Amino acid sequence: MIRSVRVAAMQLRAHDRSDYVQSIERVVDLLRRTAPDVDVLVLPEATFPSYVLGKTPIREAISAVLDRLGEIAAASRTVIVAGAAADIDGATRNAAFVIDADGSLAGRADKLFLWHFDRQWFAPGERVDPIATSVGTLGVLVCADGRLPTIARALVDRGAQALIMPTAWVTSGRSPDALENVQADLLARVRAYENAVPFVAANKCGSELGMVAYCGKSQIVDSQGDIVAIAGEREPQTLRATIEIGGERPVRRSALRPTQRAGIATAGLRLAISYEPLPPDIDARLELLDDAYAVALGDEARFNALDRVIPAASTGDDVMLDPAALVAYRRAGYALICWATELGLPWSERLAQARALELRLYVIVFDRSRRRAFAVDPDGTIVAGTFDGFRIASFTFDPRKIAETLVAPGTDILEGFDRVASIVERTERAPT
Repeated sequence: MIRSVRVAAMQLRAHDRSDYVQSIERVVDLLRRTAPDVDVLVLPEATFPSYVLGKTPIREAISAVLDRLGEIAAASRTVIVAGAAADIDGATRNAAFVIDADGSLAGRADKLFLWHFDRQWFAPGERVDPIATSVGTLGVLVCADGRLPTIARALVDRGAQALIMPTAWVTSGRSPDALENVQADLLARVRAYENAVPFVAANKCGSELGMVAYCGKSQIVDSQGDIVAIAGEREPQTLRATIEIGGERPVRRSALRPTQRAGIATAGLRLAISYEPLPPDIDARLELLDDAYAVALGDEARFNALDRVIPAASTGDDVMLDPAALVAYRRAGYALICWATELGLPWSERLAQARALELRLYVIVFDRSRRRAFAVDPDGTIVAGTFDGFRIASFTFDPRKIAETLVAPGTDILEGFDRVASIVERTERAPT
């Protein structure tokens, strides 16, 4: 049954760990004023005490703050999801605590996919479980967990009716007028769309220690992947919106086990792509452009020739829409996906970009709704595409980009996928 839920995402200004005590009253006061008007309220990642901890052991009284949040939750009948660093079972976890509307602790989600320097002080989480609350079942994930689509998928497949993310989306500051982060700019919408559930993310703005900057852009996304509320980049802001939960579950592919592939071209190759059938003189045209191979919609012979040099798979919408399906191909050594789609804009581009960058592979799209072919590289950039009378486009396949699976220092996506797969498999086998 579909139900309406009032949610709020509190975008807070970041504070240094040394300023934690002074920050508590400000955050608690804002919570008291906001909580009575909503059913679920989300705070950023590591609001308590901070995200950039350094190597000094946790001594802050996180439990006392959680008790105060419990009092607010009970008084307002609101579910509160708060990010906090906490010493749990002898290890420091980057946790999201879920406090139910009666003030009790409903559960906790620990960050699974540690990012860059935070692995210096955090231990990774060990479970992927949704959390039951009086409002509904929440799939709680922390920041970089959103970079691995299999985490959100597992949460939804295990009953989550909404994805809730305390986060600290960072930005490089490459353009001060447009603070970039791939989750804020793309993946949050994709996680909602592919799982058919709303997505709520609360981020920080400002910086910690003057050297870790946040992009803001906290957001509330509906189950169709449309943003219904988004914060600015530089100022604190509380977003409010009503989401609907309890809709139809997404259709999943049965588990794919593609043949393990080995070997890939070691040098860059120029590839030509076309939506239309290739002309009879295509080989002569390829020679003119220094292209080595060509692929076109439905041309099986040309695809097979390319597949002998670059491990490639041909897929449809059912595979592309399932967050775990292409992961199986990437883990099996595939480097290129050819996708024939009926989706059209904007999702033909958004999904292709998301899959390319989160899996670090190339995606060639044959968009039937626009009669267009285009290619996306492992950075998520559309690098070539056909249009109007331009019927054969070309791009360079660079195997070095496939090999670059570090998406941040010390942060390897293939290791992340392997670890999440192991956790999901282990917990599926565990007795309930």
